[in-house]
Amino acid sequence: TESFTVERSPGQSALVLERMDLGLLRRLAERGPSLGKLGLAAPLVMTREHIATSLDTFPLEFIEIQQLHVTVFGEDPFAELSFQDGHVRLECERELKRFLIGLRQGLLASAGRATHLREIQRDAAFGLLRTLRGMLWLKGAKTHLVDERVVAKVEELAKAQLRGLRGALALPGSGGCDSGVEVLYADVEALNVAVEGW
Repeated sequence: TESFTVERSPGQSALVLERMDLGLLRRLAERGPSLGKLGLAAPLVMTREHIATSLDTFPLEFIEIQQLHVTVFGEDPFAELSFQDGHVRLECERELKRFLIGLRQGLLASAGRATHLREIQRDAAFGLLRTLRGMLWLKGAKTHLVDERVVAKVEELAKAQLRGLRGALALPGSGGCDSGVEVLYADVEALNVAVEGW
């Protein structure tokens, strides 16, 4: 994606097995240090059965994989996945509530340190993008959009300016907002209200 940097996070991959084979995982683990040096994280390991039974629990994660993945080897287990609106909406609501709790806890844990607060805001903002993409999915946007377009479309649909989110992501349109925790928190509250009506 446009926001991906090797410095911020390693390359992500998924390994889909016909059946779970812990012996294979042990052998792969032995190569972990050399793969880590190449900037590759340990793969997300699953089976087709796991995928099929997890679409109601983790729809946002699977939507993200479906929109962004490239099949390197074998059949594509993600292309034909389908999701139910109710499951996507429920995870969006759960994630927004989780971000509100995280911001409150982060504010307390920061002990007022500005550097720590900015880190919490930035991490929350990047995490929120997946949820915003899920919200857009509910409104018919089934393909991946760049970060700024995601925020702009959600602002339009939710009828809210997300200055705190824009500031935390360093996107244009923050209105000079330094994205204080309070402003970002208010944005997440507004999104929470909006998605409940979708």
